[in-house]
Amino acid sequence: MPPVFYTDKLSKRLLVTSVSVMTALKWFALALCLVLTACNSQTSTTSEVENSHSDRMNIVSPDWGNAATLTAMGHAPIATGDVRVWDRWVGSPKLPASITDLGIRYQPNAELIAQLPVDMVIDNYFYEHARNLYGDVPAESVMSAAKGETATWADYTEPTRELGVLIDNPKMAEDYIAQSQKNIKLASQQFKERYPKAKKFAVVQFADANNMRMYVANSLFQPALEQMDRELVVLGKGNQWGFVPIRMGDLAQLDDETCLLIIDPLSPITRAEIDDSLIWQRLGYGNTRCVGELPPVWIYGGMSSLISLANNLSEVSLKGGEVL
Repeated sequence: MPPVFYTDKLSKRLLVTSVSVMTALKWFALALCLVLTACNSQTSTTSEVENSHSDRMNIVSPDWGNAATLTAMGHAPIATGDVRVWDRWVGSPKLPASITDLGIRYQPNAELIAQLPVDMVIDNYFYEHARNLYGDVPAESVMSAAKGETATWADYTEPTRELGVLIDNPKMAEDYIAQSQKNIKLASQQFKERYPKAKKFAVVQFADANNMRMYVANSLFQPALEQMDRELVVLGKGNQWGFVPIRMGDLAQLDDETCLLIIDPLSPITRAEIDDSLIWQRLGYGNTRCVGELPPVWIYGGMSSLISLANNLSEVSLKGGEVL
């Protein structure tokens, strides 16, 4: 009887097993290589993205006007002040979620500023007292305001161009100015379609139920309404901030063709007191006289405030008077 060589079967099994292990190791090595290559590729892509943003200047602006215009242009600052009440007083444009709140605009948080990677501070004369908080960081002043007794379109385009130069992107500023003019023209057309007879406006903001600010020719309302082919009606010459203080009874001097625009915010208490005022009832706004209420717009802002105002006016609901 021939012998049975069990060792041959065992050897054959060992050989098969060995080949399987070597094959598995090869596939593992190949997979590992692919993973490492993908990781390396992803790292390279991430580095490229980071490098693409490395040239972007990190701007800090305690001033809402510059912060709003920079944001609307597409180059939002990394920090500004009083972010918590931005929506109440500025409204549009919306700030990015990543922005840092410097605290009170007039007294920014020095410890917080020291932790920020700031390349430049853009403010105006109202905030120059705080420049020592920024250390060696360069600071530039940009102010959007009337240069004479009457505000002009150029008083807002020139500061916008200054911002473009400071962020090393003049084209961004020029594109924004061109788009802003188109937006105002569109808003004007929309408003005319809704209220073709409403051509004269007085603009006020209530301090309380009897006292208010009337915005006049050296405020941003002048160029905004002028661009919309509308007239700003005023009662007196304004101060450096573009308004004249008046009392409710002074509104009686406005003619019946002038529509009153009230700029928010307006507290519920003040609103109730106005409604209860015998003077207000006698004036007849909402009945015999035209009135409308507009969302917040930063009165001391730049180009972005002009756009916000035009857009708000295109959507306003007017009531009362014969102009409707």
